[in-house]
Amino acid sequence: MSTNVSSQGPDRAELQNAIEELVESGFVGVQLRVNDEQGEWVGSAGVRELGQSSKPLTDGHFRIGSSTKNFVATSVLLLVAEGRIGLDTPADDYVPEFGLDRRITVRMLLQHTSGIFNHTGELYEDGTIVLGVPWQGKEWVDNRFKTYLPEELVRLSLAKPTRFAPGTGWSYANTNYVLARLVVEKATGRSFAEELQRLILGPLGMTGTVAPGASPEVPEPYNHSYYRYTDAGQERTVDVTRQNPSWVGAGGDMISTTKDLHTYFSTLMGGRLLPAELLAEMRTPEATVGYGLGVFAQESEGGTVFHHNGATMGSAALMYGTPDGSKTLTAGLTWVDDADLSIAPAFQTAQQRFVDEVFYGKLG
Repeated sequence: MSTNVSSQGPDRAELQNAIEELVESGFVGVQLRVNDEQGEWVGSAGVRELGQSSKPLTDGHFRIGSSTKNFVATSVLLLVAEGRIGLDTPADDYVPEFGLDRRITVRMLLQHTSGIFNHTGELYEDGTIVLGVPWQGKEWVDNRFKTYLPEELVRLSLAKPTRFAPGTGWSYANTNYVLARLVVEKATGRSFAEELQRLILGPLGMTGTVAPGASPEVPEPYNHSYYRYTDAGQERTVDVTRQNPSWVGAGGDMISTTKDLHTYFSTLMGGRLLPAELLAEMRTPEATVGYGLGVFAQESEGGTVFHHNGATMGSAALMYGTPDGSKTLTAGLTWVDDADLSIAPAFQTAQQRFVDEVFYGKLG
């Protein structure tokens, strides 16, 4: 096997094999952390950087994409517990400058039932695509350090037709979470990064997690992310580890480590972060795809697993846990991305393989 590998903890050959095969399917680097009845296992495969032989990190920083949404939802619910935010209060009460439909509640933002157009674009049932903020190809590469203000993203969405009347459907929209983060800031008078530190990062001792705002930096150390695109008929590959994530905003801009994600999700699922009644609210899924408040509930014959994975340019996070938080799987993946999202099938396969192995014991 030519793949660089590294692991620590109990011998889990099936996990090491899974991440090595994942690298062979097209990923640059994979870092995986599993905490279960066998203890903690940490492993990696691939390389830190294209063209280099350095082993991938087992606890490097990486962009976590939409896993960000779970942190935003938990922050909102902790403020509900403090009496600062009402879950069923019209969002318009907190952000009146947008003139939101008064039927849209804070809960609907967290559950993607507001009907608001997604500022990163929409795919309609008939196959029609309506574009939003540019996030593909040369246009994105050339503008990858551009700053978008959250207010800009919201106004872009509100200028488009709604998907449905508030509360009557389900449609995943990054803009819901841009608004939810603004609600946090308006309700507290502090930045989201400050509230995140006060509510979650500080109490849990999470030192590797960042809400970067418009900063393009990733804290050292990290595995590198890449993007492939066509420019004047020529294919180019660029390192996009440094990029300004404000185009997606609170829909997916945070950075973390597998260790921090484990600490966070095991504490959350184990009932040691949110009051029991609010954790129950978070984990109550709507009927369409099983989405609660910032978390997916995945049902199978092996029981329920909660998760919120995420992906952004050349980087992704997996974050899974059992209902009691005693078993978690957290991972960071890096690859060479492109406008066709050609890594997506391998990413889907990886998710299922890891879940089958760790939670349902199908491959061991």
